[in-house]
Amino acid sequence: MADACLRFDAIREDLPGPKWKARWDRSWPAYEGWFIARGGDSGPSRADCEAALSQHMPELVPVYRRLVDLAGGSDRAARFLSTWCPPNYLGGCSLVAMSNHDTVRLVRNYDLSPNLNEGLLLKSAWTGRGVMGMVEFLWGLSDGINDAGLSIALAYGGRQVTGTGFGITTILRYVLETCRTVEDALAVLRRVPSHMPYNVVLADASGTTASVEMLAGGGIQIVADPVATNHQHDGSQPDRGPFTRTYERAAHLKRIADSRRDPKGLAAEFLKEPLRQVRYEEGFGTLFTAEYDPLTRGLTLHWSDTEWRQSLDDFTERQTVITYGGSERSIQLNQGLEREIDWVAIGMRYASGNAPDWREFATPGYGFEPQQVCSGCH
Repeated sequence: MADACLRFDAIREDLPGPKWKARWDRSWPAYEGWFIARGGDSGPSRADCEAALSQHMPELVPVYRRLVDLAGGSDRAARFLSTWCPPNYLGGCSLVAMSNHDTVRLVRNYDLSPNLNEGLLLKSAWTGRGVMGMVEFLWGLSDGINDAGLSIALAYGGRQVTGTGFGITTILRYVLETCRTVEDALAVLRRVPSHMPYNVVLADASGTTASVEMLAGGGIQIVADPVATNHQHDGSQPDRGPFTRTYERAAHLKRIADSRRDPKGLAAEFLKEPLRQVRYEEGFGTLFTAEYDPLTRGLTLHWSDTEWRQSLDDFTERQTVITYGGSERSIQLNQGLEREIDWVAIGMRYASGNAPDWREFATPGYGFEPQQVCSGCH
């Protein structure tokens, strides 16, 4: 197959501003097309979406309103950003959390097509609490950690059933903005309904871990082992069980959790089969491995030949391009991109319908080699 590639950006912006606006301008045309095609315009009204957010996650309302303003204020943008009763979506992923007397880890593989991930690691303080995580749907999170050391990650629950609720990525954002411990987070997950089945694994700085199955329309089931793949334990059958090898991956994770005494080095297991997926052409490949350390409030993003180390106390803006296909490889770009990349100019170019060569906006002399970047990179 032809190689696919994905550019990963690490961006710091305490409050939503020009950097977030640039990402919106870049990504909204594709998201808007998806939203329309999947029936989003037939969903709840803007007023209903805002009322639901105010009822279930009131602390996020000021941030939400700021984002809607930055996005231009349209009804469609407001409904999309609320993620209240959104169109269906799915994914893969494997998760595990482990702790001993002096080490805590939450590790996840993110499995999907390279064309369907935003590739954005964002450090923010939108409600006053430091949060760092991988962005989904432009402000939600697929995984992340906050300044209290609480970490969280999601995996698709395996079935295309829906209920009245929020997109799971907004719920994860809410957890990290408002909670300090796993116990706090479980109270939120019990209270805030998810629109589809999802599995969530958590760990905090005390070493407490948990695995939770979110039910469509509200309600949770706490699972004994802090592992999760793409099925749930309610007797239902996942839609794509054989394709995702969900039971095989879950059994492998449980063996690791039962046999390993030290969580250090756990991430290395995720870079090997059966956890690492390579079927990118079929939309099911591992895009990154995220390793969270609640004690240091840190994150390491792993790929086959490189890694990023970041923390809430020591965060560096940077970029890298990862290619997937016959062989996964990275192209390291420059560090400290806050000064070198004009994100607003890039966003304006995307908004005009012309995908830019983003290297045009870099200060000369930072080692950008045009022939290194594959043509499909986004």
